[in-house]
Amino acid sequence: MIEINNLTDFSVDKKIILGVAKKVLKGENKGIENLSIAFVYPEEIRKINKKYRRKDKPTDVLSFEKINNFKGEFLEVVICPEVVKEKALAKKKTFKEEMVKTLIHGILHCLGYDHEKSQKEEVVMQEKERYYLLKS
Repeated sequence: MIEINNLTDFSVDKKIILGVAKKVLKGENKGIENLSIAFVYPEEIRKINKKYRRKDKPTDVLSFEKINNFKGEFLEVVICPEVVKEKALAKKKTFKEEMVKTLIHGILHCLGYDHEKSQKEEVVMQEKERYYLLKS
């Protein structure tokens, strides 16, 4: 089950978000995972980032893996559309392109990929991101 919660006034194309999420989960053989995707304002993601990563600033995406592996437990991706928009402008990409990349990145983190662990992990994660971007 994929749950999408837009807690902002940004227009988020749920059809695209759902399609991308399904492709990544299916591609990683995790098609039966429960996934929650929340879109929040910068103030909210800053609070979450400070609490869980000790970084007192807004970020584009935060990801949370399952903790206990309970049957109904959700993987969680929290995205800040405002930060995604800023990144898109800086990279000269469309909001949609950057949002899709951000979502893929967040889901991969939920599934255990971590580009901050090592150079090797970073390469693996970047290859996965490119692969799913091409499929989206």
